[in-house]
Amino acid sequence: MDRVAVFVDVQNVYYTVKQSHGCHFDYKAFWDQVTAGREVVRAFAYAIDRRDRKQIRFQQILESIGFEVKLKPYIQRSDGSAKGDWDVGITLDMIELAKEVDVAVLASGDGDFDLLVRKLRDAHGVEVEVYGARKLTAATLIQTATRFVPIEGRLLLSR
Repeated sequence: MDRVAVFVDVQNVYYTVKQSHGCHFDYKAFWDQVTAGREVVRAFAYAIDRRDRKQIRFQQILESIGFEVKLKPYIQRSDGSAKGDWDVGITLDMIELAKEVDVAVLASGDGDFDLLVRKLRDAHGVEVEVYGARKLTAATLIQTATRFVPIEGRLLLSR
């Protein structure tokens, strides 16, 4: 039985699925798919903490599915832009768990992760499955992954 760790870039998945499909990602269907027949070592959902009721409920749902939710404060800059990037945190967690897993599942379309995916595959012998919205996932990330799975069909919540 393969040992798997799951890493979800919640903000990236939310915006790319919304833009590509006009609906939401089905975290339960995703969990069922990526954990079937595998031993889950750890599963993280990386999100931004805005402390609103709807978001707190969403985080509770993620926890009830099996994810450990990691939160970073939402920072509004004086120029109106916002900051809430988990790239470094995701990278550190994936590298830290590389020796404990056979498969790492990354849900994100962010091309910044292509170097990380290559390192996990080449230096650590970890298979890396990338889940992303096909049209909005970086080509380099798709090419670097051991396996790319488009977020579509049963991975989408019905509209």
